[in-house]
Amino acid sequence: MSNTFSNKFVADEKNFALLQDTMWGPNAIRQAEELASHFTITKDMRILDLGCGPGLSSLYLVQEYSTEVFATDLMVEPTENYERFQSLGVADKIVPMMIDATQPLPFAKRYFDVIFSVGAYNMFGDNEKMLPKLIPYVKKGGYIAVSIPGLKYDFGNNVPPEMQPFWDIPDVARTIRGIEWWKDLWSKAEGMEIVNISEMACHEIAWKEYLASRNPCIEDEKWDLDMMAAEDGKYYNTIQLIAKVV
Repeated sequence: MSNTFSNKFVADEKNFALLQDTMWGPNAIRQAEELASHFTITKDMRILDLGCGPGLSSLYLVQEYSTEVFATDLMVEPTENYERFQSLGVADKIVPMMIDATQPLPFAKRYFDVIFSVGAYNMFGDNEKMLPKLIPYVKKGGYIAVSIPGLKYDFGNNVPPEMQPFWDIPDVARTIRGIEWWKDLWSKAEGMEIVNISEMACHEIAWKEYLASRNPCIEDEKWDLDMMAAEDGKYYNTIQLIAKVV
């Protein structure tokens, strides 16, 4: 896939500074661009960006497609994202909201053309209930597209020794799963057709850009640096899951 937008975005000095301040994980701009390459997005669409964090994926959708985006997250105050969107000149196209994805969503059924999620879905979607809950909010013919941190294969009870210290960190073992595990989970949902479940091509560069932006002196945020050094490219990937609502 072409990553023209991402390359230009990162090359811009002002945008690069924004990334340094707002990347919560592997570069969400790159993940968003790769996800969007699997289906057509037009400016008349309405998109729910679920678990948007500081809003990089929402920013991409608006800047690239001029579509309407509802930027929702549980951990970021809407005012914080709104002020950021204002400073970037896109506040008229993005509605910032605080939403817990595990609770009933405050939207009409069939309201969205796409539900989009970058780097967050594994935190709340690792169960059989989430997809059936989301599908009714998407128009028939629309898409659900997510990217998540994952594994080339599921560890099960055989966690590699170098990975065992990180599997004691809360939620890591629950949320970082293999691609076959996610295929099996998504294949159980009715009312949609799987379009693509695969490793993302941007995995390496998205992680490289994120890790380069991290401050290793911040001790409570240092474990991800140590984790990626320990795995040394052997186990981790980034997984994309894309389905069409029928």
